[in-house]
Amino acid sequence: MDEKTTIVIATRNRGKTSEIREILEGFPVLIKNLDDFGPIPEIEEDGASFEENAYKKASFAARVLGLPALADDSGLCVNALDGAPGIHSARFAGENVTDAERCSKLLDLLKNVDDRSAAFVCAISIAVPTGAALSYEGRCEGIIAETRSGENGFGYDPVFYYPPAAMTFAQMPAAEKNRVSHRGRALEEVKTEFDKVLKWISLQMPILEKSPCLR
Repeated sequence: MDEKTTIVIATRNRGKTSEIREILEGFPVLIKNLDDFGPIPEIEEDGASFEENAYKKASFAARVLGLPALADDSGLCVNALDGAPGIHSARFAGENVTDAERCSKLLDLLKNVDDRSAAFVCAISIAVPTGAALSYEGRCEGIIAETRSGENGFGYDPVFYYPPAAMTFAQMPAAEKNRVSHRGRALEEVKTEFDKVLKWISLQMPILEKSPCLR
């Protein structure tokens, strides 16, 4: 495939865009994000699952921009809380709260709870303007620590203890965390199949007919 395929990452997060660009380096793709285009309405993430929310974001961007789009949705699922905070991870402690406040609420809910098992989950959707999409998922199993530890990362990283590394996500170097994280695993699955993904995109995208110039 000589010509590069443009794929829009349905985010304005430069760090996430850079991470995906690095992972897909070497493939015949041109990675853009929403900042490369004009104003686009925000999507309400009101799906019932990570996969639904990822698809909503990817399919909307693909329809509006007329290009293949990739989006992800992720969160923390705690077994003792019946999977909460789950898809509500970002708003778990309310609107406009800090990461520290989110972690504090989680630790308060798990006081004196023996089962502290949890998993970070990430769903990735790659959609085309017609609505068709491919889905991928990555999981990382861990334990909710009893106190916050570490200064790296964001969100619930300071309380997510990863047993194989014997530390929380917030204590791990970024490169090591990205290799084992839920998002890292989902993106690695995408990378493994990306040759097939590009073929799928080429079959799904409408072919623009060339018209002669009429004078």
